Amino acid sequence: MSVVLTKSRVLNALRCYWNYALSRTGLVRISHMPLFVSVEPANICQLHCPECPVGMRHSGAPEYRNAERYMPREVWEKVLSEVAPYAHTMQFYFQGEPLLHKDLSQMIREAHDAGLYTIVSTNAQAMTPELADALVQAGLRRIIVSMDGLTDETYSAYRAGGSVDKCKQALGWLRDAKERLHGRTLIELQCLRLRTNEQEWTAFKQQYRRLGADRLVFKTAQLYDYADGHPLMPTEPRYSRYAQGPDGKYHRKPLGKGCLRVWSGVVVTTKGEVLPCCYDKAHAHAYGNIMESPMTELFANEKAMAFRRAAIHQQPSICKECWK
Repeated sequence: MSVVLTKSRVLNALRCYWNYALSRTGLVRISHMPLFVSVEPANICQLHCPECPVGMRHSGAPEYRNAERYMPREVWEKVLSEVAPYAHTMQFYFQGEPLLHKDLSQMIREAHDAGLYTIVSTNAQAMTPELADALVQAGLRRIIVSMDGLTDETYSAYRAGGSVDKCKQALGWLRDAKERLHGRTLIELQCLRLRTNEQEWTAFKQQYRRLGADRLVFKTAQLYDYADGHPLMPTEPRYSRYAQGPDGKYHRKPLGKGCLRVWSGVVVTTKGEVLPCCYDKAHAHAYGNIMESPMTELFANEKAMAFRRAAIHQQPSICKECWK
């Protein structure tokens, strides 16, 4: 089943794009529901990636210490029931590793059966042949496998604690499951452009199909302490989010104003907090909790509207570091 374009979903999308267009003139209004929702199946991870809040062990901070490690059934059911009539996409990832949730394939099946396009992004370290089968059978439409190196040395430079061989195995299992079960899952291999792997970019282009992927996507990397340069920053400036200024310091490259994401979607954490977007990694701008208020209220409450008004001018700190 593809995304089911019901009347309510089509009208919701039209209202969203109209409201966003109005926001570019300074008029901030909401008369729609989210077009997509990112749910966080788990807020923990096996890896220790140096530029990831979970990997950097920010899990000791209050927003993680007080959170559910896995999304409870009641939170998932509340999210799905409230957004399915209007949304077109359900993303199963935020800060943690989604494959660690034991019921992930069941959640995907339920979203798929509700006519939603489903996406998972994973480090693939927990993949097994059985899980690959279950994901394809559940109707998963797209899986993103993050692999930032083709050798142990280049891979572990960023994906600390992980195994590149497990990624390669996972890609093979997914391809086999897709072919054997006649699935429609798009297998996407994603690679961060880093100084540590830039000598392999050509090899990635040559090998990704042999590894089992349908598509290869390169992404620029977000870095935290970049003002004086960073050992992970690519040597070619056009592949970096940061540029060196006349003062010798590195600055984030400028972006245009406006952000469709905070008009079109939300993130729901393991414990039900509704966040404006994936860049709110510290849960600093939560609109509220879906277990306490319905999404119809949270998406348009004063906290949400105030954030959108500020986001037009990139005033929130998370907007200043965003790369959309």
